[in-house]
Amino acid sequence: MFSKNTSRLVLLVAIAGLGWWGWRQYSPGTGVTAPTRAAPVIPVTTAAAIRSDVPVTLDGLGTVAAANTVTVRTQVDGQLRQVLFREGQEVKAGDVLVQIDSRAYQAQLDQATAKKAQNEAMLANARRDLARYSSLLRNEYATRQQVETTQALVAQLEAAVRADQATIENARVLLGYTTIRSPIDGRAGFRQIDQGNIVHVNDATPVVTITQMRPINVVFTLPQDALPDVVRAMAAGPLEVTALSRDGRQVLDQGRLELMDNQIDQATGTIKLKAAMPNETGLLWPGQFVNAHLVLGTRRQAVTVPASAILRGQQGAYVYVVRADATAEARQIAVAQTDGSRTVIESGVADGENVVTTGQMRLQNGAKVEVKADTPK
Repeated sequence: MFSKNTSRLVLLVAIAGLGWWGWRQYSPGTGVTAPTRAAPVIPVTTAAAIRSDVPVTLDGLGTVAAANTVTVRTQVDGQLRQVLFREGQEVKAGDVLVQIDSRAYQAQLDQATAKKAQNEAMLANARRDLARYSSLLRNEYATRQQVETTQALVAQLEAAVRADQATIENARVLLGYTTIRSPIDGRAGFRQIDQGNIVHVNDATPVVTITQMRPINVVFTLPQDALPDVVRAMAAGPLEVTALSRDGRQVLDQGRLELMDNQIDQATGTIKLKAAMPNETGLLWPGQFVNAHLVLGTRRQAVTVPASAILRGQQGAYVYVVRADATAEARQIAVAQTDGSRTVIESGVADGENVVTTGQMRLQNGAKVEVKADTPK
């Protein structure tokens, strides 16, 4: 039997032997090298930086506003006899919307017309009397007082006839107010008063509201820093504005910039602009929120890359460029603008260089890459 000390000695010798064998296996002097883990090759897709003409654009959040809105109210009192429009109907200027009971106003017109006829008859008789008295006065068969009195009567009746004519015109206007017509082309809104109700001039509730839909305006804002560029571009010619849906995926209409506001909003540091849209498709609606895309000009032969290649870091924007040895190089860039799926690079990437468009989140500077497939340009 071995003693405890002998057992411990045997165990130490065994451990030392194993350690020596391991050192010999991986010692540089033995010709056997320790296995090293190869750096992983990261699959990526790339796209080439290309030169192309890119529109210089500005984007702002806008609101659609009607070019004209008319609140239709009655100008005379009476019963609403007929409603001749449908809610939501497209109407033309001059179309009859409602008809108010006109019998009382027709009677007033007839009365004023009869009164004028009466005064015209009296005027004709007074003029004949004046002619007779004037003839008799030359032979002294009539007095000057008779002539002057008749002249005054003629003048009085002439004034009465003119007053009658004014009364007739007023009665005719009031009678015309009983037929309410659309003052503009547009779309009728909700009917606020039903047929058969009595309407009054001072009613707070209108009959209907007509909104002009074609053309229509888009009012949007831009930062005040964009003001110099917009002013210079406007001086060069008309500027195109595109109205896009809120998500930017759908083009709703295209029009022209009409004006800039005459002052900057100091609370927000923005300036308000208005563009006119033909709205022939009817996709723009008053009160609708849209994205306004203003084109200031064209940047000729600018270096562009897919927007998906752009990364953001503490130092700003950067991309990964694939070098000739299939390694990735992190490259700081200056972004001029992003227009849809393409980004204009002001500096940092040259024409023809390949940038990583997918897989770049796994990369670091100098990493080995394998290009799976180039993305379409």
